[in-house]
Amino acid sequence: MVSRVIPVEKFDLVIFGGTGDLARRKILPGLFRRFLSGQMPAGSRIIGAARSDLDSAGYRKMIADAVAEFGGNESSNTKSLQSFLQQLEYVAIDAKGEGGWAALKALVRQDVVQAFYFSVAPSLFGDLAERLHTNGIANENSRIVVEKPFGRDLESAQALNETLAAHFRERQIYRIDHYLGKETVQNLMAVRFGNMLFEPLWNNHYVDHIQITVAETVGVGGRGAYYDKSGAMRDMVQNHLMQLLCLIAMEPPGQFEADAVRDEKLKVIRALQPIDHHHIVRGQYDASPDGPSYREDAENPRSFTESFIAMRCHIANWRWAGVPFYMRTGKRMKARSSEITVVFKDLGHTIFEGDEARHRNILSIRLQPNEGMDLQVTIKEPGPGGMRLIDVPLDMTFADALGDNVEDVADAYERLIMDVIRGNQTLFMRGDEVEAAWRWTDPLIEGWEARNDVPKVYDAGSAGPEDALMLMHRDGRKWRDIKA
Repeated sequence: MVSRVIPVEKFDLVIFGGTGDLARRKILPGLFRRFLSGQMPAGSRIIGAARSDLDSAGYRKMIADAVAEFGGNESSNTKSLQSFLQQLEYVAIDAKGEGGWAALKALVRQDVVQAFYFSVAPSLFGDLAERLHTNGIANENSRIVVEKPFGRDLESAQALNETLAAHFRERQIYRIDHYLGKETVQNLMAVRFGNMLFEPLWNNHYVDHIQITVAETVGVGGRGAYYDKSGAMRDMVQNHLMQLLCLIAMEPPGQFEADAVRDEKLKVIRALQPIDHHHIVRGQYDASPDGPSYREDAENPRSFTESFIAMRCHIANWRWAGVPFYMRTGKRMKARSSEITVVFKDLGHTIFEGDEARHRNILSIRLQPNEGMDLQVTIKEPGPGGMRLIDVPLDMTFADALGDNVEDVADAYERLIMDVIRGNQTLFMRGDEVEAAWRWTDPLIEGWEARNDVPKVYDAGSAGPEDALMLMHRDGRKWRDIKA
């Protein structure tokens, strides 16, 4: 199986924050991979813009070092890397002042696709958007890419949307969530809407429950002070997990088109029922021989901010009435794993007796690591001696299916940036989606803050607090094991 590469149009991509960590780790190495694949056409340019006092030669040296460190096997292709670096320029710019804007205007062309990546703090979005227009750089077809956080509550999200809308139309704004760029997330839509096998079963008649898990082995580390003002709910649930929930639960759109898909996702968010506080578990990781506790990392011995959260959600519509959706995410857990699991109901009638009757079909979609999916089916255990049933997976792991070509599959940032150049917003969040997610999230946060709920302490390297296990056990269910 070979990945087919479709080139994009010639473009100018300006990366504000072009010397920052995201640009060095993800954006520029990813663009180099697209260059190697032949997807980035000759004559395209990438323009770094930041406060650092560099020239283009200095910037090329910085990015060459970044590709060498973060670019994987492709970094050894020195001849191609030199060709790629010649397409890079740099402008030292003052986001709140006038410095550098004339130089940027001289570089950005009006006869190619224009994209501006705001890899900066949200507080600078308005300044950048305004100066792009007042200096005559952006036009009506320009696109801007903005990173999360998209606000920290409904009020700030609305203010941010208003700021962007003052200078750009919604069709020009690309709110990027890298989870939606993962190959397996997009395959979720292909599996659901491209196979007669699944879509007829994708409802409360056949599905018992759905689990969404995003587990990390790292703590908050150097982000402690920032994270303590955010927490797992704001940092992960309101955006990443919410988007996964939407894709797993939405109705089939009328066509595979950006607003048709996003309309259906919005309906899911609006149908989410309020959650009783008994169905939410929050936790903080404890100290271990491998590292400090959450409160030590956050430098706040009285912190009530969660590094782990689990919850049971319900969607009030005909398709999912009565089906619980269990979501959990946390830091310093036993393995790095992101997985969506669809657990189907027991057979209405079985011809087998005793333990042999208790088997379920389970569809597991692995987002990371080892992207792929498997369907657990029940078969007879080989050998004589009666009918003994076992569960085995029908496995589709990308590394196995693609073989040597697995390295050619674009990662999330690569794919999403190419979608920006194409003008395809399907995998990007719309402003009303963001606001609807905060409208559901805010009351939950306000509720535990009003009650002064203290997060439960859990062991680093575990699956989270015991209360999270009980959240499932009370319903006669159990979480899938977290494993790499």
